[in-house]
Amino acid sequence: MSVILQLDSVSKYIGELLLFKNISLTLQKGDKAALLGLNGTGKSTLLDIITGIQSPDQGTVDLLNNITISYLPQEPVLPDNKSVIDTLFHAENKFLNPIRNYEKAFISGDVSRIEKAVMEMDRLKLWNIESRIKQILTRLSITDFDQKISELSGGQRRRVALAGVLLSEPDLLILDEPTNHLDLEAIEWLEQYLIQSSLTLLMVTHDRYFLNRVCNRILEIDNHRVYQYTGNYSQFVTEREKRLELEQLEMEKAENLLRKEEDWVKRMPKARGSKAKFRIDNYYRLKHIAGKRRDEKQLQLTVKAPRLGSKILVAKHIDFTWHGQYYVKDFSYTFTRFDKIGIIGNNGSGKSTLIEVLAGNLKPDKGDLEIGNTIKTGYFRQEGINFDENMKVLDAVTEIAETITIADNVTINASQFLNYFLFPPHRQHDPIYKLSGGEKRRLYLCQVLMRKPNFLILDEPTNDLDIVSLQVLEQYLSSFKGCVMIVSHDRYFIDSIADHLFILDGSGIIKDFPGNYSIYSNWIQNREKPGEIAEIKPEKEKSAKSKDKNKLTYKEKREIEQLETEILALETEKSEIETQLNSGLLSQNELLEKSARIGILLNELDQKTDRWLELSEKE
Repeated sequence: MSVILQLDSVSKYIGELLLFKNISLTLQKGDKAALLGLNGTGKSTLLDIITGIQSPDQGTVDLLNNITISYLPQEPVLPDNKSVIDTLFHAENKFLNPIRNYEKAFISGDVSRIEKAVMEMDRLKLWNIESRIKQILTRLSITDFDQKISELSGGQRRRVALAGVLLSEPDLLILDEPTNHLDLEAIEWLEQYLIQSSLTLLMVTHDRYFLNRVCNRILEIDNHRVYQYTGNYSQFVTEREKRLELEQLEMEKAENLLRKEEDWVKRMPKARGSKAKFRIDNYYRLKHIAGKRRDEKQLQLTVKAPRLGSKILVAKHIDFTWHGQYYVKDFSYTFTRFDKIGIIGNNGSGKSTLIEVLAGNLKPDKGDLEIGNTIKTGYFRQEGINFDENMKVLDAVTEIAETITIADNVTINASQFLNYFLFPPHRQHDPIYKLSGGEKRRLYLCQVLMRKPNFLILDEPTNDLDIVSLQVLEQYLSSFKGCVMIVSHDRYFIDSIADHLFILDGSGIIKDFPGNYSIYSNWIQNREKPGEIAEIKPEKEKSAKSKDKNKLTYKEKREIEQLETEILALETEKSEIETQLNSGLLSQNELLEKSARIGILLNELDQKTDRWLELSEKE
């Protein structure tokens, strides 16, 4: 298999900040690789270097002769004055150039030129290119093909740019956070598209399910170096753990030798001989190795928030319309303590509108919203980042609070809180403009949490966060002693946090499903036909006569309550076992035992969910 990309001894600084030094890597034709690393380690910068947008400070980037590259950056540039369809028709790529050649040949009237252009169109199967463009755009929730680029939102522009790079079918496709601003249906379509494609792929993404299903190689930027792993994300987790264990042993060995060498250095006279010089050089080498001890502890932190009262938030028959379209229709729900709700639906179905209504920022057309006296809301908005870029990181948090209580009689200062959220002391005094996009979102999250909310509303909190940051946030939310509502396209994140889902179908109807996204997705695939999603849990819209006929008996009411408890317990156990299976710490016998248990759990969940759905139709 031929090498399509090779980096040799590449280094890059941003001012005085070292991103990476002397990194070397190769990509083989057909590889599907992901580039992972903490926010701020230079992932996007490395993609820019590979594509020629930036130059390395040293080292070389070699690409196979005559290969084509398509790149989706985090902030793509598109022509504001063109329509969506014209933008893609006039993109520079190997497929659309022959179309222009055909058009020019046809205008020229030159028969031989036309014949040549027709043969090229036949060879590349370009006669149906317009339908292919529209098909991909529709898959990415872009349906107004004549709309001007200038009228699109940031997310829509990014999806048009994604369609463009996919249509070009390059030899090397480079994607920076391709799942941002995609709904779950589009993510799953893109996942299958890339799996089935034979192109070579290099991408930056934090979507762990996406990584696991698409990638066969992982490249990790860590401590200014790149480590290369063969396999998907689960295999990467296992192999990385082995690497860190070996590094830890090396550091412990170096520390032991260093103590002996330090004693020798203190006792010896000034060195004259080569042997003494060798020992001194070795002393500094050991000191460097021993000083690399890493602290990878995960966040073990629960902010002490105000206690929630008996009444939290009660929505009664809420309607909300915009320009005649229902975004929320006859929605009723009583929030309870420790509710952890995932909100899912296609783009434009009203997810952000729903949480704006529930947060009290949009007034419903109809219905009542009763808010408990003890609620203190923390709202992480998708577009909520608004910093003074010259302010220091630490100051952005201390302007909210100098200290925060994490337990009874246990208080930490703002600097310690930032450290928990992966801002080490030396970064806390940096101006905010030096932070990456993901670091800014993490800082914004710290601002929200420093206000000690007991009702958290998170609108796409995972965009641009690295995987370690996501694990920190997941641990925090799992132990959060309050209510949480999350809008997120990250399936793994939703699975880790949510115990039930609000499903939005775009008509304003909102269904409550007991379980996380994986259970819901499996249920849809195996139990429902297309177009029947709205039947998950019918709203109480039946006539009084029908309602009386199908009313739940007392015994059935108790059964449905018991089923909800059992489903939650089974889902919790399933999540714990999945974590153990992905840890790489289980023996072979334990792996077999846990895998068998997962199969039993899935079967029980299917049975209990089906029974719950059957009973819920009578409510």
